[in-house]
Amino acid sequence: MKKTKLGKLMALGMAVAIAGSLAACSVEGSSTLAADTTAASQTADTKTADAAAAGDNGGGIVYGIYKAGDQTWFIDEGAAAKAAVEARGDSFTYVDAKMNPEEYLKAIDNAIANNAKGIVTCIPDQTMSQAVVDKAKEAGIPIVAADDALQDASGNKLVPWVGINAYVIGQANGKWLAQYAKDKELVGKDDVGLLLLTMDTVSSCVPRAEGEYDQFTADCPDFAPDKIYKADYDGTTDKGNTAAASVITAHPEIKRWLVTGANEEGTIGACRALESAGLDKEACVVGLGGYMAKDEWNTKGAEGTCMKAAAYFSSQSVGEGSVEVLYQIIGGGSPALETAVDAVIVTPENYKVEMGKDAE
Repeated sequence: MKKTKLGKLMALGMAVAIAGSLAACSVEGSSTLAADTTAASQTADTKTADAAAAGDNGGGIVYGIYKAGDQTWFIDEGAAAKAAVEARGDSFTYVDAKMNPEEYLKAIDNAIANNAKGIVTCIPDQTMSQAVVDKAKEAGIPIVAADDALQDASGNKLVPWVGINAYVIGQANGKWLAQYAKDKELVGKDDVGLLLLTMDTVSSCVPRAEGEYDQFTADCPDFAPDKIYKADYDGTTDKGNTAAASVITAHPEIKRWLVTGANEEGTIGACRALESAGLDKEACVVGLGGYMAKDEWNTKGAEGTCMKAAAYFSSQSVGEGSVEVLYQIIGGGSPALETAVDAVIVTPENYKVEMGKDAE
């Protein structure tokens, strides 16, 4: 009898142990799955929180990735951004994407792989905006757009943007050029034409040309519409030169040209095209930026170039402003979605006063 009871007790004990073991396996499996799911859902939030916490501590890396890093504007903007980052105790990595979408995406991936504290960027192709924002968000890295917005297919900004007040600056150029045309009694003359260099695929540049056209035609309503020409280019001096030369060659009846455009590089290209055509002496070109116009005036003087004026806005303001907005995000803040910089018209007579050290 004792042996029978003992056997029953042992059998019962083994059954309990096996049941407990099976229960433990079942619970462990469920707990692991739940833990994995929870961890996955919290990853982005954790990374973002870590980035916010890092906002008060130096030693991180901020990337400045610019679509055309060899252009004067972006070099100066990057230098201002670098100084602003280093003043906060972090380091700054400047990247030239060479107007190449593949190079640009590689730079974004490198910034993510190197655990960047944040990214300020000007994208070469705005159709890639969503993909770039998604990459940064997944990595928990804050990103701010400079100059050209990171936007969706409808033109809505996906992240905070810092740049110029495009339409208003365009209006300033159009107003100055219209006054010049009236002062020189060029309105209504058959041999006078207006050339607008446009960048229709870049959202930040479209309003510039629109402002130029709207203000000029409003101030010079008698200027013949069929004497107003447009030529699109990619933002480089070479393509601006090619676009301007094409229009100039196609219209030999125009002997006196009024020209403005979507950026400084394009208008400098137009200057070179007018020189090649032998039409620069009676031409008037208005730049947009001032950072190349001042070189014309410094080296050639007021009479040595057909660049007669430029809308000046500070690349330093955009560089510093983009970093300021970035650190607001890093610190857990919610900055405005748009931060715009205004401009002033500079000429050979006032550029040194208005531009200060930027005129050097």
